[in-house]
Amino acid sequence: MKFPFLASFIVFIIWLKYELGKSNKKNVNAESDFWENEQRANEVRKKPLNDLDYIALPKDILPYDILAEHPDIVSAREKISSLSDKKIVNLTGFTNTELKLAYGTANITPLTEYDDNYALLVSQIQIWANVLCENGYEEAAVPMLEFAIETGSDVRGSYALLLAYYRAHGNTAGISHLKEKAQSLNSLSKDSILRLLSSDSQTD
Repeated sequence: MKFPFLASFIVFIIWLKYELGKSNKKNVNAESDFWENEQRANEVRKKPLNDLDYIALPKDILPYDILAEHPDIVSAREKISSLSDKKIVNLTGFTNTELKLAYGTANITPLTEYDDNYALLVSQIQIWANVLCENGYEEAAVPMLEFAIETGSDVRGSYALLLAYYRAHGNTAGISHLKEKAQSLNSLSKDSILRLLSSDSQTD
């Protein structure tokens, strides 16, 4: 009775070693490819940034007259205003290597700044919208949140607030659009957002 067990165990060990070897080989190849791409990227000369999708501040949809003295809104408003003379670009999902290959190594610093500006913008929009929704001003928050989603934001909370509003108002077209935007995301948050939008819950 021991021999079948021993044979199965030996087969298992051989299979495990094979799988581990295959995994190690993939990791080695992936690391090799990474450094090869990184070397090529570091040799790319600086290129114009004219084709970037620059984002303008949504000043016309910000409800400055609602809860104007709320500390979180005051802070969010000031941080968004600080971006008025800065360039804003959503580069979510792109690695530094990909950006260097596309625009040259010398452009990494400004590109990082543009993306940081975008992250600040959508995070402050989310904070502002949260306060509005918590105090019964959901309708005023909707244009802000829709702007963020249209620019490619992957802030899950923005999707959650809009989803709740659309559901409450029977806006099935709005929910469908949210799903379309989520499908197009190039972000680690994509799957989480899609699960949220596919849930039957009325709240996040």
